[in-house]
Amino acid sequence: MATAAIFVGCAAMLLALKRRDIPQLLRHPELLGVALATGLTNAAFNVAIAYGDVVRVILLFYLMPIWTVVLARVVLHEAITPRSLGRVALGLGGAVIVLYQPRLGLPLPQTLPDWMAVLGGLSFAINNVLLRRQHGVSDGARAIAMLSGGATLACLLGVVFSLSGLVAWPVAVPGAAWPLVGVWAVLFLVSNLCLQYGVARLPANITAVVMLAEILVASLSAWLLGAAELRPQDLIGGALIIAAPWLIRDRRAAAPSAA
Repeated sequence: MATAAIFVGCAAMLLALKRRDIPQLLRHPELLGVALATGLTNAAFNVAIAYGDVVRVILLFYLMPIWTVVLARVVLHEAITPRSLGRVALGLGGAVIVLYQPRLGLPLPQTLPDWMAVLGGLSFAINNVLLRRQHGVSDGARAIAMLSGGATLACLLGVVFSLSGLVAWPVAVPGAAWPLVGVWAVLFLVSNLCLQYGVARLPANITAVVMLAEILVASLSAWLLGAAELRPQDLIGGALIIAAPWLIRDRRAAAPSAA
């Protein structure tokens, strides 16, 4: 229900700001796939986080670059080159270094939350590839599809789960908390606008590796807030994540354009 509230708020703000782009949703029915993929991503990831081991869930969710490379080949006809595989291997290696804990063992899906994390990562990869495919559609229309899809599916699942007794109906939010909820919604809106802008303009396999930087940002944020210690493995893994898109570049991307 919290996810539903944030997505509904973001979608409402965007619809007000980008109402001229609404007709494009009717002219491009394939944006329905973007909406569905966004909804599945958030639903699966939130369920996995709520009921599973957080570190395992993040590791399994961020197998996403593997799915992206395959989907980009099938849908976008992006070549699977040794360099693209090298970027994925380097980025995932950095993620494992940052997140790995001996008690977890090899991060293979075993429980329902584990599989939900894998489903969330796969849905996220589908979302990114579809956004890239729809690069000709306006930024506003793509963003409306993403946020509306997340809002609709979260609302439906929230109602179904509440009616079935799996979760409690939400209580009223105290008035003092609304400003904080509003700030979260605005930040979430900005992050989604940035996501769809970048994804539509970068090769999908590069985007997937760049997104692993979220793991590094989370670790640094926890350290700055006093919730975790900054370990040598965080610095090593973070360096690999950041370096992956730049150390291993396709020749055509690195070469200067012949103007």
